[in-house]
Amino acid sequence: MALCRIFGALSVLASTIIIPSQAQVIEFESNGLTYQTLTRGGVTIMFATLSTHIKDYSIIQVAISNGSPIAWTLKPEDFSFERSDGEIMPGSPVKDVVTRLMQKGSRGDVIKLVQTYENSIYGLTHFKSTNGYESRRQAAWGSVSSTKLKAAAAASAVAFSLTKLPPGKSTDGAVFFEHSGRGLGVGRLIVRAGGEVFHFDRQDERGLRHLQ
Repeated sequence: MALCRIFGALSVLASTIIIPSQAQVIEFESNGLTYQTLTRGGVTIMFATLSTHIKDYSIIQVAISNGSPIAWTLKPEDFSFERSDGEIMPGSPVKDVVTRLMQKGSRGDVIKLVQTYENSIYGLTHFKSTNGYESRRQAAWGSVSSTKLKAAAAASAVAFSLTKLPPGKSTDGAVFFEHSGRGLGVGRLIVRAGGEVFHFDRQDERGLRHLQ
């Protein structure tokens, strides 16, 4: 009987250790945008949906902080948007976005994209990037001269690209979802990176939360 009680106690202890508590999505507002933030494996990801739509792309602004002891590699394809009807929309690679903007977009489209993104990231008081948009912008604009190349550089600086994020560092960027004119609609963001899966709460394109 005593042995059974010991095994029972060990089983309870093991289940306590092995099964972690469920990470909770936190929602807050900043500069007119509604953000959701979630931490898993020591890495915190926050995002907000931007109101700007450019050439059949819906756009979210993401900010990521690495509080884990190891480097994390992330790319836009790690992000996906799951519609309420079950359709999965993957994040578009940076080269596809830049090529589309250069082929079918206008200088005005790029200016609107940059202005919208800067308003969101500079107004995000909860976050300070160590190697994000501002660093990419300064590096990109210093290396080109023509107007067309500057537009491409600006779009590349805004877009979230393949990133190896060391411990203690943070970054940001825009992830683009191609929607063929329909918009994102109601759904939730899912991020698969570093062996973790981040499931955010369901919302619409205004950032309003919906029942799961």
